[in-house]
Amino acid sequence: MNTLVDNNSAPVRYRVVHETRYTYPSLVTLSQQFLHMTPRDFAYQQTEFHQIVMDPSEDDGVDGVDYFGNGTRHVTITVPHKTLLVHAESVVALSPRRDLSQIRGTMAWEHLRDMMLQVRSPATLEICRYLYASPHISCGDLLAQYARVSFTPGRPLLDAAMDLTRRIFDDFEFDDKATEISTTLEELLEWRRGVCQDFAHLMIGCLRSLGLPARYISGYILTHPPAGQARLIGADASHAWVSLFCPGLGWIDFDPTNHCLVQREHITLGWGRDFSDVTPMRGLVLGGNGQELQVNVTVIPLNEEFAEALPA
Repeated sequence: MNTLVDNNSAPVRYRVVHETRYTYPSLVTLSQQFLHMTPRDFAYQQTEFHQIVMDPSEDDGVDGVDYFGNGTRHVTITVPHKTLLVHAESVVALSPRRDLSQIRGTMAWEHLRDMMLQVRSPATLEICRYLYASPHISCGDLLAQYARVSFTPGRPLLDAAMDLTRRIFDDFEFDDKATEISTTLEELLEWRRGVCQDFAHLMIGCLRSLGLPARYISGYILTHPPAGQARLIGADASHAWVSLFCPGLGWIDFDPTNHCLVQREHITLGWGRDFSDVTPMRGLVLGGNGQELQVNVTVIPLNEEFAEALPA
């Protein structure tokens, strides 16, 4: 099946503000940072505006592209400082993606597994990089066993993936105190608690353990305030989800944290094998004697029909 997306629907536009503030007990005399804060352009997303402003200002900034094609910025700050503010602001337009009715009836999942074992061509090289274990994603029998409840013999690939998305949503509880970056997927399976990054890593580990190519997506999601209340500035958050390759359709995105097929409320920053490939900000500092981190994200719909009450 290769159903065409309805391109008659107007894009949904968002303004995204991502602020990261580091506070240090003592002076930092040198800071070098590597940023993944530039939204990625692809078939379903176009960036209309983007800027990154540093305080204190950077002495040198170099824009680039990483191994996976994501936009990057490398900055150096030599002004002594006790706080560092990184303000990234973007306007993006999201086009319609395939909905649930358009992804039914795909090939059986075993066909893709067998294809990845047998076919080696320039066209599959990009896909193959997402088949194997990576720094934060293991592959193994426990993950395969969990996945096979959804991936029964002969089941269509994307039907099974949607079921796996549902099961992770049902079986695991969101708890931002339960895990750390060092938490293993085996521990996550035992504890059944974590955050969106954990759930994305888990789903990808399950898919790769079955021999299916899956990649990690870093970005943002539009959140909805309670009925009658204004959207709070800074109350949104960074988000993570999963993309699975399907022959004939390309990469299809699933969000196990919210039990949904990704449509037009997810803004993509970039993708890689796991979180370590697309960390929004990482680097090194000279001095500081420790740090305190504060992150604020605001996603504002710009289309009138999608906008909700905003604070004055």
